[in-house]
Amino acid sequence: KHFLTTSLFPDSCTVNNGDCDSNAICSHDASTNAVKCTCKAGYTNTGSSVNVVCKDICAVNNGDCGTSATCSYNAATNAVACTCADGYIYTVSASEVSIPAGAKWSKNGVTVAGGHGGGGARNQLYYPWGLFVDDDQTVFIADWGNHRIVQYKNGDTTNGQVVAGVNGLGNGLHQLFGVIDVLIDKKSNSLIICDQGNLRVVRWSRCSGTTQGEVLIDNIYCAGLAMDEQRYLYVSVIGKSEVRRYQLGKKNYTIVAGGNGEGNGLNQLNYPTYLFVDQQQNVYVSDSSNQRVIKWNKDAKEGIVVAGGQGLGGALTQLYYPEGIFVDTFGTLYVADSGNHRVMRWTQGDNKQGTVIVGGNGVGVGANQFDRPFGLSFDRRGNLYAVDYNNHRVQRFSIE
Repeated sequence: KHFLTTSLFPDSCTVNNGDCDSNAICSHDASTNAVKCTCKAGYTNTGSSVNVVCKDICAVNNGDCGTSATCSYNAATNAVACTCADGYIYTVSASEVSIPAGAKWSKNGVTVAGGHGGGGARNQLYYPWGLFVDDDQTVFIADWGNHRIVQYKNGDTTNGQVVAGVNGLGNGLHQLFGVIDVLIDKKSNSLIICDQGNLRVVRWSRCSGTTQGEVLIDNIYCAGLAMDEQRYLYVSVIGKSEVRRYQLGKKNYTIVAGGNGEGNGLNQLNYPTYLFVDQQQNVYVSDSSNQRVIKWNKDAKEGIVVAGGQGLGGALTQLYYPEGIFVDTFGTLYVADSGNHRVMRWTQGDNKQGTVIVGGNGVGVGANQFDRPFGLSFDRRGNLYAVDYNNHRVQRFSIE
């Protein structure tokens, strides 16, 4: 099956420092199948340009963009449509998501997974935690209480497909136990899962017929997972109060955050959960029991508080057991503030106070409410997805 995706070039064009997102003029060269993007007058790097090869824009699961997509240019809309070849699915890296400053989202969420009470049926979740959103808006959910990874395709909340852990709770390679987080490795077309109850990180191929996973890391009390563009795997380790970076297939690791015992110093963490890694390999950590999000620049010896850190509470300067985090291409931080039942935005360089973008209307089951939001992500269009833990659902809030 072919998957058609349209990429508007004013949203994709980046010239040097990225100040060309919505301020570029693009032209297509059919002979090279490339698009040349030039900044408009009045913007940074005026007159500079960059050539963007169309086939490199259509990212596919195994990363073989050049031979797995064909592109066509529509001059009327200044857009390129990329069609993936058979067997490939269009996937976007989280670091590619650009959200305009001051963006707003619908106050009422739409349930895209679960929402039919807690349970193990195909239309149910049971205390879900982390999630991963593909660019076709397919949602992959770490369904903690059901010990499985479930996939929900866009618009279909009744037919969740179990893609890992179909055999119930256990420690066999065909089983999972208390899954906390999940991501997709596009290069190997596989799921990487924090199988916390089994103290391991496992990989499950997405190829049809897969019945069991393989252990990547064992004897690890994992929580959050992230992967950078060089395919290094980052894992937060609760019992050690640290974040580790692994080369896939290797047992050795480098500590990239924490590792100095449990505490609230800038070189310490206390119950680190979810992670985000940007294009520069800077690591953002949801330092949950310290009520803060802390950023560790690459090779740094201590972190920088970028949200919270003012004690537990509900003020705009505070967080209450933060969980899922996301950072867009402009460095804006988004936080699932679980104990305050809200999602907050913290702009780069301003760690004093955040703003509530969805939720914050008390605990509840309403479309504008959460009961402990955990996992957090965005699709390439800027729509927000949040796991609503105690309501056994995933909510999508459309960008306006």
